[in-house]
Amino acid sequence: MSSLPVLSRRQFLRTSGLAIASAGLAGCTSSMNTDRFRQETMPVYRNPALENRWVEPGEVVPEDPVGLPPQDAHYADVYAAKEDGGFLVPAVPYRQIDPRFYRQEVADPFGEAPGTIVVDTADRYLYLIGSGGRATRYGVGLGREGFAWSGRGVIQWKQKWPRWTPPDTMIARQPVLAKYSASNGGMPPGLDNPLGSRALYIFQNGQDTLYRVHGTPEWQSIGKAVSSGCVRMINQDVIDLYDRVRGKAPILVI
Repeated sequence: MSSLPVLSRRQFLRTSGLAIASAGLAGCTSSMNTDRFRQETMPVYRNPALENRWVEPGEVVPEDPVGLPPQDAHYADVYAAKEDGGFLVPAVPYRQIDPRFYRQEVADPFGEAPGTIVVDTADRYLYLIGSGGRATRYGVGLGREGFAWSGRGVIQWKQKWPRWTPPDTMIARQPVLAKYSASNGGMPPGLDNPLGSRALYIFQNGQDTLYRVHGTPEWQSIGKAVSSGCVRMINQDVIDLYDRVRGKAPILVI
């Protein structure tokens, strides 16, 4: 006697729901809010090897061969709100960012020594080189100053919740920033500070390059070229990087 294909309750509801959803979308009207719509129309992954199979008696079959990407819960945790240094860092709406800019472990494309930071300005990535041919990759945004320097240097020092002192050239362009000049003590740390939750200061041959890797409250700038700033990272990502980077770590900007 032939075995029948297995169709789980979740599969049945998902399949039958497609027709209902299609009918609703065709009418171009919905009372669904934006967040719910995004959640219910997110891409799904498929495992064709588990679909439309004949199942032998006693064979164990996964409940459902389709569903939300398994890493979704992981990134919800990675980019969740967190308390840090007396500030509540807001959650990042990561689904509105290109997934290739999420923090992730990848193959090391450069072959630099473990512990080296590599900033790839062309592709908007920052890599922290690990061991065994692996690296942690972060998405970054780059401002005008972010393209102004390249080469090798060191992270001379790093700071949690830094003050921001705009350079004289920026103050000349935007005189309203004069109140945050070095002589006035800079802008106090905080969620609106352009350096965000962390800053890593790049020196070369003992001299400050004025080039920074820093956090930003403007998560929308990740993966983009923006009007000002150096290398911008999501606050949650720069906190993670800060904790991994040792003092005087080498950095390569290309």
